[in-house]
Amino acid sequence: MGVINTTPDSFSDGGTLYRSDQLDLDRAMERASAMVASGAAVLDVGGESTRPGAASVSVQQELDRVVPLVSRISEELDVVVSVDTSTPEVMHAAAGAGAGMLNDVRALRREGALEAAAATQLPICLMHMQGEPSTMQRDPSYDDVVAEVAGFLQTRATACMAVGIPRDRLMVDPGFGFGKTVAHNLQLLAGLPTLAEMGMPILVGLSRKSMIGKLIGREVYERLPASLALAVMAAERGANLIRTHDVAETADAVSMLAALRNLGEE
Repeated sequence: MGVINTTPDSFSDGGTLYRSDQLDLDRAMERASAMVASGAAVLDVGGESTRPGAASVSVQQELDRVVPLVSRISEELDVVVSVDTSTPEVMHAAAGAGAGMLNDVRALRREGALEAAAATQLPICLMHMQGEPSTMQRDPSYDDVVAEVAGFLQTRATACMAVGIPRDRLMVDPGFGFGKTVAHNLQLLAGLPTLAEMGMPILVGLSRKSMIGKLIGREVYERLPASLALAVMAAERGANLIRTHDVAETADAVSMLAALRNLGEE
């Protein structure tokens, strides 16, 4: 899953698709095309930054950032378009523009989100986050992070099924870096096989995360090698979809794991 942030303030690539304070659709399409050519099966388009301390955006701002790009990608490229949103209005509009998946960091907890997601009839990824982006990294605490994340995701899956969203349309994301310390993130990575036992596909986003900087002192632009290592470790432990800013390199890395798993099958 290739990441395309249409925000000016995302932690890794915020603003890189802007020209004169306006989103440059042609530049965004160039990135989307390159990611598909490099092996992306899904493109995740987001119009609201969820970095720690991020400010909220209006519904209209998010619509303006997301919907035109979703429409162009769905018309011009052979790829599933995921929309990274918690906003019911954006869910409806993105589905109408050709989106094939919803990816919600708030696990459909905003008012009206459950009903909006159900109405789109699209696959949905439910992510765990302790708190909100503006506050989530202020002393996050768990007794057992793996058990608590699994319990939360199961509860949200049950809520989805209660409004008519079938379980086989759901994917889960443990939310690395969303209300977690470095220790919590490492425990979740080690505990991915436990989350896999829930029986829903797992999406993992570890690309360029701040935990890398805290562990080995690398700046965002220096985090590719560690991101690749984390991607392979996540795939080994049960992750089904890897969300990344660096599609070509990540595709190569997980291809090596696939080759090892397929040893002797030919």
